[in-house]
Amino acid sequence: MRPWATEVVSTDGAADASGERWWTALPPAGEGPSTRWTSDAFAAELRGWVADAVAGLGAGALAGLEPVHQRPWSTVWRASTTGGDVFWAKQNCPHQAFEAALLEVLARCAPDRVVPLAAVDPARGLHLVPDQGEVLGASVDPHDTDTWCRVVAEAMHLQRELAGCTLELVGAGLAPLHPLDAADYVVARASQLSALPDADPRRLDAEASLRVLSRAPRVAEWGEGLDALGLPLALVHNDLHANNVFATASGMRFFDFGDAVLAHPLTAMFVPLNVLAHRLEALPDDPRLRRVADAGLEVWSDVAPAAVMRAALPAALRLGRLGRVESWLRVTATMTPSELAEHGDAAAWWLAAVGDEPPVS
Repeated sequence: MRPWATEVVSTDGAADASGERWWTALPPAGEGPSTRWTSDAFAAELRGWVADAVAGLGAGALAGLEPVHQRPWSTVWRASTTGGDVFWAKQNCPHQAFEAALLEVLARCAPDRVVPLAAVDPARGLHLVPDQGEVLGASVDPHDTDTWCRVVAEAMHLQRELAGCTLELVGAGLAPLHPLDAADYVVARASQLSALPDADPRRLDAEASLRVLSRAPRVAEWGEGLDALGLPLALVHNDLHANNVFATASGMRFFDFGDAVLAHPLTAMFVPLNVLAHRLEALPDDPRLRRVADAGLEVWSDVAPAAVMRAALPAALRLGRLGRVESWLRVTATMTPSELAEHGDAAAWWLAAVGDEPPVS
């Protein structure tokens, strides 16, 4: 269980029962789970759990189980049954294992906007979902802005549907990062990462640390501007791209919430707009990017004027990078040395980029 998941005083204050901010220390280090995920013992454990789950669903007996994705942050397995059904089983690294409990909340509060949950074991961070066919990314044209408008808008509608479930989201383990806390978060993370040993791949070098710390007053200004919009904290997927959504007959269904945070709703547009900008090789003033951004803003336009949100969007997109910082800190905490050598500098890179130009101006 994440430290902010019990006895939360206020999601705005992002403090636990002791009054401490959850980012006062880096996520604790631990043994790399990828080593266990490739073991016979884990395969047997997972096989037993999946077999019981599909039997309970009346889908027949488990016919096959094979790993499809083995990454430092998660393992995903394809399960087939004698009844012809296909399921996908997943377990995250320890600091993102909250996804299983989070999916239970999403299944209750917004069942039509997420992939159905077939079985879940929050204690072990395991969940099982039925096959949904081809992901959107396998067929969408990067130049199809209509589809990207739908993805961003429907992700915002998911936020709106979850408006009454905020405490449940935090209770499931979703880390709250209020825009008014952004500057404190940046200072804390810069200090922690710059204090790591020189040999640690996660270390933020002295020059980058000074640059980040010098931007703290601007970060505070951006956070204050976002807070003035009056929008509530919301689910930020934090890895929203075309491979993490299915376009079904009944609408978009989202999945892969291991990177998620609870933050200002407009920060959720950072990842899709950043991905789209790179694919289109587009500049921040590209009208295609602005059109996609406007589709997301429209969903919240009954709460704050669209023109005011549009003016605040660059600040939101800059602070959206903090979600990437946090998810990389969570996953690198339990990487093996070789994995850390490959991915360890990611959090520091995103933190150093917090003041860079946003994908949409």
